[in-house]
Amino acid sequence: MVSTGDSAPTFTATVGTSDHEPFDLDDHVGDGPVVLAFFPGAFTPPCTNEMVAFQERAAEFDDAGATLFGISADSPFSQGAFREEHGIEFDLVSDMAGDAIRAYGLEMDIADLGLHGIANRAVFVIDDDGEVVYDWVADDPTNEPDYDAVLDAVESA
Repeated sequence: MVSTGDSAPTFTATVGTSDHEPFDLDDHVGDGPVVLAFFPGAFTPPCTNEMVAFQERAAEFDDAGATLFGISADSPFSQGAFREEHGIEFDLVSDMAGDAIRAYGLEMDIADLGLHGIANRAVFVIDDDGEVVYDWVADDPTNEPDYDAVLDAVESA
């Protein structure tokens, strides 16, 4: 699992919009802190709470120079609908292939719900040098991160 002090694994995926724009983490590292907020699935109550909470704090992250991304194994179509329904303005990244989820050591199954290869809830802050300066991984995927701690890490990056 990726931890503070590690080099952030880079990956490519698709942005969850109607245009299905390509996403490459390398394009964002070096432009201020990057926040990667992995979440299990769009439209679930804990994930909705988390992404809405990040949206409510988006201006603070922006003021700190950070770029915020939500990442899940959901399709770009689901993510686009999720963003629209909940007014999420930052990009959600569709990792349907699970490359980023595996690279960060977050792959999990919730067999009771028929979910396999999804992301555990986790947050990483990456500095301009591509180093992970903050990591948080949920002990239980229904838990939410400490948003103030994430913002503090961004401001220190």
